[in-house]
Formats: sequence, structure tokens, C-alpha cells
Amino acid sequence: MARRNKKGRDITGIIIIDKPTGRSSNHVLQQVKRLFNANKAGHTGSLDPLATGVLPVCLGEATKVSSYLLDADKQYHVTCQLGAVTDSGDSDGVVISTSDIPEFTEHDLLAILPRFIGELDQVPPMFSALKYQGQPLYKLARQGIEVERKSRRITIYDIQLLAITADSFTLDVRCSKGTYIRTLVEDISHALGSGGHVTMLRRVAAAGYMEQQALTIEQLIASAENGLPSLDESLLPSEDALPDWPSVVLADYMVDAIRQGQAVKVEQAFERANVRLFDPQQQFIGLAEMTETGNVQPKRVFVLPDAP
Repeated sequence: MARRNKKGRDITGIIIIDKPTGRSSNHVLQQVKRLFNANKAGHTGSLDPLATGVLPVCLGEATKVSSYLLDADKQYHVTCQLGAVTDSGDSDGVVISTSDIPEFTEHDLLAILPRFIGELDQVPPMFSALKYQGQPLYKLARQGIEVERKSRRITIYDIQLLAITADSFTLDVRCSKGTYIRTLVEDISHALGSGGHVTMLRRVAAAGYMEQQALTIEQLIASAENGLPSLDESLLPSEDALPDWPSVVLADYMVDAIRQGQAVKVEQAFERANVRLFDPQQQFIGLAEMTETGNVQPKRVFVLPDAP
């Protein structure tokens, strides 16, 4: 009897998930992987369990671009409830302090927000996936353990005020990788003379992917009921993940060399060091770095079923 293949399909592409609240990003990732019966899957940056919104999931060889998507900019809508600070920075946590909520106007808040735009040093919260001596910080935090964290340089490109009440505000935030919105919101609440925590967090854009492209898990399940071909139609091409990277079309002999890890010389020259590689049939074969001398050095090469 033939042995059953437990690895899954060699399916490659990117699916944009509208992550539901109350579930971890990894839980959603594993469900997507099972629905597609994919051999490999990875997401491009965790969302808190409370959070919803854009979660790009890379399947198969597309996982080789996931680290570059992780480094990309993000956009969020977030609501802050004033008057209480929680240990996690959001409403999933335990209230650790309360404070009076001063009277403030839209003008007051708009006067404060520019302080938080630009390059900032931000200390990651204890409730985060960052690791300390191999242990995720959130696991230590749940044990009541706090360790020193180094500040990290982040960039807040823009903050827009979307809504305001006597005890809350909602913002649109465009930011760089590594930004903790919970920490940003808490800092803004302190600047208002109170304390606050996140009650709603939605990622509306990540790495150029928008919430309008995102599918819910329920939509994927419905497609899966019509068979894998129907499900596969929802996949986006891997090469679309990095649209600002120049394209280089290689001759067949160059493709062979690239797949063996060898650099090749091309006629094209780009100011940007990173490029996308295509074979003569316009099939995406991976990512490379172009040197000043015109050599293309492979960085992430796709191994596709029809590759030699």
C-alpha cells in the first residue's frame, strides 16, 4: 500500500485574510493552511487576539517573501477608552490603574497628536511576542514577571482623528514595522492627562494589501466546499507582494545558474538593490540583490514543480 502524503499540496500564492477578533494569528494561519491543504504557510506579522483586519498569509514558496512583507508599513484604526490602564494595553487585560478623565475638546486632542508623528523611540510592551531568553514576553507577563526591554526606533507617518467622545477617541494610524499601537494609544492618553487602553484595533492595510481585498474565514470555508480549484482562485500571485521592486527577466541559462545559487550578469541596472526575477516565460522565480556592477545575486529562489 502506498504511503499517504501528509505534507500537503505544493500550492503557492498569497491569501489576504480578514482576521476575526478573539483568535490568535497563528490559529487563523493553521486553519488557512488546512483549508488549502498546503505544505507550507506563514503570516506576515501577528495581530493581537483582540485585533481584526488584514493578515496576509503566504502559502508554499510564497513564504520566501513573508519576511519582506513583515518589514513593510501598516495602517490601523484604533479606539482608546480613557480612564483605565490595563496590563496588556487592551480590553483583554486586567485593569491596573484608573484615573479621572479631564474635559477635553477635539482641538485639545488635535494639538497633542503631532507630538507622536515622526521617528520615535518606543519600548515594547510586556504583552508582546518578543522573546527574552527564548521565552515570549507575554508568557512572562502572565506570570507577573517584568523584564527590561530596549526601546526601538519606529516611525509614525500620520495620525488622523476619526471620532471622539467625552471618554474615548478613534484614530487612523499609518506606521512602520515594529510599532505597538497599544503603547502609542496609552502614551497619547497620558498626554491628555488620563490613562487609556485599546478597545478596538483593526489593521486596514499591510504591505500594500488593503482590507477590501481581505476574505473572512467563513468565505474561505464556503469556497472550500466547492472544491480546491474554487479556493485556489482566491490566491494572489507572489510577485505582486513587492510591486515597488524592479523586475529582471533572465535568459534560460541565467535561470539555471540562479537556481544553483550563482550570481549572473545582466544588462539592466537599477538604483534599488533588490529585484524580482522572472524567467523568459514571465514566471516569477524569486528575489535577488543587484550589485553596482550589474551582477544579480539570488536571495530567495522559488522551487516550483516545473523547475529543473
